[in-house]
Amino acid sequence: MGTIGDIAAVFAQRHLPVAVEASPPFRRVLVANRGEIALRIIRACHELGCEAVAVYSDADADAPHVRAADLAVRLGPPPAADSYLAMEVIVAAALATGSQAVHPGYGFLSERAEFAEACERAGLTFVGPTASTLAGLGDKLSARRAAAAAGVPVVPGTLEAVTVDEDGGMGDVIAGAQAIGWPILVKAAAGGGGRGMRRVDRATDLRGAVVAASREAMSTFGDGSVYLERYVAGARHVEVQLLGDAQGEIVALGDRDCSVQRRHQKLLEEAPVPGLDVQQRRELHALAIAVARAFGLRNAATAEFLLEPAGRFWFLEVNTRLQVEHGVTELVTGLDLVQEQLWIAAGRPFGHRVLRAAEAAAVPTAHAIEARISAEDPARDFVPAPGTITRWRAPAGPGVRVDAGVEEGSVVWTDYDPLLAKVMVVAEDRPLALRRLRRALGEFEVGGVQTTLPFHRWIVGHPAFIAGRLSTAFVPDHWNSADVREPALLRAAELAAAAWATTAPSAPGADGPRAVGSGAVAEAASPPRRAAQGVPSEAHLGRSSWARTARREAIERWPR
Repeated sequence: MGTIGDIAAVFAQRHLPVAVEASPPFRRVLVANRGEIALRIIRACHELGCEAVAVYSDADADAPHVRAADLAVRLGPPPAADSYLAMEVIVAAALATGSQAVHPGYGFLSERAEFAEACERAGLTFVGPTASTLAGLGDKLSARRAAAAAGVPVVPGTLEAVTVDEDGGMGDVIAGAQAIGWPILVKAAAGGGGRGMRRVDRATDLRGAVVAASREAMSTFGDGSVYLERYVAGARHVEVQLLGDAQGEIVALGDRDCSVQRRHQKLLEEAPVPGLDVQQRRELHALAIAVARAFGLRNAATAEFLLEPAGRFWFLEVNTRLQVEHGVTELVTGLDLVQEQLWIAAGRPFGHRVLRAAEAAAVPTAHAIEARISAEDPARDFVPAPGTITRWRAPAGPGVRVDAGVEEGSVVWTDYDPLLAKVMVVAEDRPLALRRLRRALGEFEVGGVQTTLPFHRWIVGHPAFIAGRLSTAFVPDHWNSADVREPALLRAAELAAAAWATTAPSAPGADGPRAVGSGAVAEAASPPRRAAQGVPSEAHLGRSSWARTARREAIERWPR
């Protein structure tokens, strides 16, 4: 680690890693991100034989992604504007470390055309779509116009930005909204993640929604442009994973359902989309490829659609980056999308594995589901819950993958997205994948911070979710924290009693557990005594020191 000025000389003495099966796409890649996605990219680089350079803010000086990299460069203080969004500093770090390419991950600078241009001007390869594609598809209005021109059905709405008249009037805008049909959504043209978005049910509320959405969009994205779009009731949010190589070939690698959302932000994703037949999948993939071709897509992107109850697909937007949920597509296809991104950026055409996966995408033979575990309180409308992680026990076993950027002792900061880990499972079909995810979530133990685990444990057992009756309104229609909180409070009380029973002194003359060394299994010399009335017996609770510790830790879990 060190400052940028300290680093250039270090690399004159460093040796490249031993080559693996072939020459790597790049000798050295700077990862312009943090957390689980930075660690994910670093691992992909190492498997290809590339060196990886991490960047970090002062908040992340000892983060897992920093320790995993071959070299790490400090960017600045914790606020993202002073660190992970500091384009000039990141480009300087890449040049000082001798990096050949920059991978932006997702979020932060991943969809900024000006960052891709800055990398290109500095002689660095930007691992993602070209700056022109980022500019064209990053503007939702531009993407909507291109999709419409390509014959792709676009969600009814405006194709140009709407504004409040100088005199404060909204006559033309209201007339346009009435032609679209109520309710409508006011959406930021440069937005994402639910920012700069407002639902409007009647004309009298439209002006306030346009002003508020525009103000939020300006403060978040630096662009206050907003447009109107019909709210499609009962729709599902589906998407298609796209790749485009330097030779102009574009393929679809399957579809995902991401309908389970809160405040337009995804909580759970699965691949493939449940309930589609082969013809529907082929139609959806063809629509996505048509939009990508309109912009000459190179590298990875995701085309997003609404699937209305009647079965029609409506184009929403294109995310010109690696998605958070890319892992479920990897589990179904067997591909490593980060490695494919690096090969595409290096100019290599698609290999046979990518082409084979694209050919099979309409007839998937496996099912994968991802739960995003975040430091948020689902009992309080998913507000962020920062703090220090005091316990971290991730699940494992057949068909389970956990991508995490934290560990025991990590601090969850308010400066960044609260995503902690992604729990993914894969199985031969959806029912088995659901059972596997239920088991994995039950194994996951996190202490010290509130997480979304109670919500995810609830949803994988909900009859409507199990049946695949999904829509973007699933959470507001079904989630009631009291349904989970009250039983959990009772369970917490039982755990407290259990912990007391196993740590209380034995009654005179009774034979209690005999500990064998520190942390070792405790053996009972005689049949266990019964605890006080209403408290489970030690035989029921178990007799080991690790079990007692686990129960005490479990008491600290949500809900409080």
